[in-house]
Amino acid sequence: MGDWGFLSSLLDKVQSHSTVIGKIWMSVLFLFRIMVLGAGAESVWGDEQSGFICNTQQPGCENVCYDWTFPISHIRFWVLQIIFVSTPTLVYLGHVLHVIHKEKKLRQKLLSPGGTRLLKLPKYTDEKGKVKLKGNLLGSYLTQLVVKILIEAAFIAGQYYLYGFVMVPMFPCSKKPCPFTVECYMSRPTEKTIFIIFMLVVACLSLFLNIIEVFYLLCTRIRCGSRRHSHMKTSAEYPASLSAPRWPTAEDAVKQNKLNMELENSHSIGGNLDGAKEEKQLLRDH
Repeated sequence: MGDWGFLSSLLDKVQSHSTVIGKIWMSVLFLFRIMVLGAGAESVWGDEQSGFICNTQQPGCENVCYDWTFPISHIRFWVLQIIFVSTPTLVYLGHVLHVIHKEKKLRQKLLSPGGTRLLKLPKYTDEKGKVKLKGNLLGSYLTQLVVKILIEAAFIAGQYYLYGFVMVPMFPCSKKPCPFTVECYMSRPTEKTIFIIFMLVVACLSLFLNIIEVFYLLCTRIRCGSRRHSHMKTSAEYPASLSAPRWPTAEDAVKQNKLNMELENSHSIGGNLDGAKEEKQLLRDH
């Protein structure tokens, strides 16, 4: 099995541009798939073909029966599974790096003389270069999640149809050039069954995390859309203040009281003047 260092370094860069669930998925991929596959599973399957023995001396019979029983080795199957599952994430990483490079050049133009005339502003990154999952980036992230779900499910189903999830100790074989139905035996079937079940559980956990992440992003998107819709509705109902009517403050109460006192004083002065005029008119009449 080849060196996983290059693939691990690329996948490690994706962690800073993914969600919390995506980081958990990355940890599961590193710890329970790549490390276990490189450290333990390869040594368990190291003697798979040499330990495959059939009760016949016919030349070529064991090789034909082994190829019929295992069209592809478990180790190579899991290596292909990891590579295919990681490929959509690497494509997303390429999209992210392209967006970061593009908006970094845009920020340099904005800081240059005359850059304020530009109408376009950075949309997906902040000043520190941190990516925000929205717009096309969010669509790219969701797409790679859906593709990973399909690939993971296809590999789980493929493993079941190729050789099941349990390693049986004896395989009957009647392929040519075997002279009759021979019985072939696999070395360490119980130990290999344990590794098969372990890798199956990890694959199912990875599939479950991807599904949860899709629902998490969709719910977050729907919640943000509902908040934006309610804010726009409130602004449309109260276009002057762009907000709902506010409760009167203490300052408003003081101003209202002062206005009421001025009105009462003006009414009292007006009443006194009218009374004086009426008294003067009565004196003239008498």
